[in-house]
Amino acid sequence: MAARGEKLIIGQRLRVLRRSLGLTQAQMAAEIGVSPSYITLIESDQRPASARFLMRLAEVYDLNVSELAPSTDAQLATEFNAALKDPTVDMPNLPRAEIEAILQASPRLASAFVRLHDRYRESLLRPLADDNPMTDRDKVEVLAGASLPVEEVRSWLNERRNHIDSLDHAAEALADTLGLHRGEPHLALTTRLAEHGVRTRILPAEVMGEQLRRFDLHRKELMLSELLSQPSRRFQTGVLLARLEQDAAMSALVAEAGLTDPAAVTLMRVTLANYFAAALLMPYGRFLAACESTRYDIELVSHRFGSSFEQTAHRMSTLQRDGARGIPFFFVRVDRAGNMSKRFSAGRFPFSRFGGTCPLWNIHAAFETPDRVQTQIIRMPEGASYFSVARTVTRAGGTYGQPAQKLAIGLGCDVAYAPRLIYADGMDLKRLKPVDIGLNCYLCERSDCAARAHAPINRRLRVNERERSLALFQFEEG
Repeated sequence: MAARGEKLIIGQRLRVLRRSLGLTQAQMAAEIGVSPSYITLIESDQRPASARFLMRLAEVYDLNVSELAPSTDAQLATEFNAALKDPTVDMPNLPRAEIEAILQASPRLASAFVRLHDRYRESLLRPLADDNPMTDRDKVEVLAGASLPVEEVRSWLNERRNHIDSLDHAAEALADTLGLHRGEPHLALTTRLAEHGVRTRILPAEVMGEQLRRFDLHRKELMLSELLSQPSRRFQTGVLLARLEQDAAMSALVAEAGLTDPAAVTLMRVTLANYFAAALLMPYGRFLAACESTRYDIELVSHRFGSSFEQTAHRMSTLQRDGARGIPFFFVRVDRAGNMSKRFSAGRFPFSRFGGTCPLWNIHAAFETPDRVQTQIIRMPEGASYFSVARTVTRAGGTYGQPAQKLAIGLGCDVAYAPRLIYADGMDLKRLKPVDIGLNCYLCERSDCAARAHAPINRRLRVNERERSLALFQFEEG
């Protein structure tokens, strides 16, 4: 999506939208509050669409701004560009206009090319990793990004904008039945489990060992570690309820996904059960209303629903129900080394499949101020700008001898949505200069970055012994 103030050509996209709604140009103009001639000019690509016009379209027709522009899928564009930059493809300097034309005219062909490149990369790197998995960590990361089942599940969720409507409705109905908003949630959840003949027990850490949750099917016992916080205990109880009451629904979704790898199927079921648990504890209607009324104050909403910061932020990235959409957020979780263990998006934020994240992104700076929210406007190389919120969280399991791991949570959206966030109060969004970041050093071609850790994969390293600049890695342009 364009930054605030930027204008875009969306003639074909607007025409398709209008016709799908069964509207004439005059009817659409009247509903939006512009002149029919303005619609005519935009549809004929004689007039660009402003960010204000796009936001008005989104409000009137219940759309995501990211669905209107850019006209190509940013994630597909990112992966397509990365594949072209591979030295074996040898097409690093294809004009941007030509790439965009390919993505707009033949997105399925571009997607097939990306999948083919992934398979090639996997077949090339697998022998290297199998010989010695620790020889080259970067090769292992590239291989893992292409082959692990987690990518199949993430791709399935990404296609659905991180929203699973059937499970959301089922969870909301169960939450109403249990009256979770009226009483003590943990008691209501364990009582529901008891109706299935399952007893819930909180056990000492020395008994549970490294496990935080264990379900004994034969003894009908759900065992939870004392190291789990109350929100986590509720969540794990909800996960088991999903397995007991939503097995048929989850099996249908797995079949619909068409996964073949047994590990991917199992991971998919775990993901669906986790989704149901979050939707049960934070029912869609009440949760969306709370988000809108508090202007997406993550901490305040987490207090209201008895959920953790991470659970609440993650749930905010799933609010894409037809007719009742929230802000299309992206959600990430990284460790101190920059490894990304979670990444989901209801919008079009481009993620890289390998190589970590950009060190200039404030999600890394969050570790410097633990438990405090940081904000930042970031801009990707293609020009799209995003509003980012980041804060550290502490995982379960901490003791004196083994401190709990700290992770950073990032929640962000197109900068056009920033005025709806409490975190943007007092910020002059029109004048504030975004921080230019890249996907990661392998794919970023910014030549003046002092934080660069690697030269781009499609550029030759340039070394000059008589010079020293802020950027540690210089490389040849073009």
